[in-house]
Amino acid sequence: MVATTSESLEFTANGGTTAGYLARPAEGGVHPAVVVIQEWWGLNDNIRDIADRIAAEGYVALAPDLYHGNVTAEPDEAQKLMMALQQDKAVTDMNGAVAALQARDDVDGAKIGVTGFCLGGGLALLLAMKNPAVTAAAPFYGVPMGDLAEASNIQGGVLGLYAGQDGFVTSDYVDQVHQALRAAGVSHTIHTYPDADHAFFNDTSPAFKADDAADAWERLKAFFAAQLKS
Repeated sequence: MVATTSESLEFTANGGTTAGYLARPAEGGVHPAVVVIQEWWGLNDNIRDIADRIAAEGYVALAPDLYHGNVTAEPDEAQKLMMALQQDKAVTDMNGAVAALQARDDVDGAKIGVTGFCLGGGLALLLAMKNPAVTAAAPFYGVPMGDLAEASNIQGGVLGLYAGQDGFVTSDYVDQVHQALRAAGVSHTIHTYPDADHAFFNDTSPAFKADDAADAWERLKAFFAAQLKS
């Protein structure tokens, strides 16, 4: 791991600006980058911590604030925020994050990945289908989002991490993702943790499962290293 630094920043999107949290290696040089997409709670401390952890592995990590300042810890409010999120505007915000990374002197613009969790997992896969600059996508228990028929647009590989006890993202949907990626000829690995529930990677959630989260982290690191550092 490397020492990191972080800051808030704004970038152009949706005809205006979108805020985000940027974490990066403190050392100089040019690095690959990863867009980190929030859960339905918003851009909270957990997502910032994940961005920090990714940065410590040698990436410039940018977490865009798709709720534009709204954050909650209440499930009912989180559901309302997620339902109010307009998919096309979220895509524009995420594309703005990619463009902001590409414009940085410390980022290799040809090496940009995305990961996300819950809502963000679905959006991470969607971004890979919508933006050819994204060459590695790692959705964690991503909720259904977009049209899987667009999987043929994906450039690079996909690592899908899912939970066997997940009532939100069912095994049927996970199979649909697998079939769509296979039909599109996308290099991918789908891994399901049979005893885990939704949000098993979130160490602030009652569903947190330490062993599976640790294994998922190692898989994520290996995937991004192979896709973005080779």
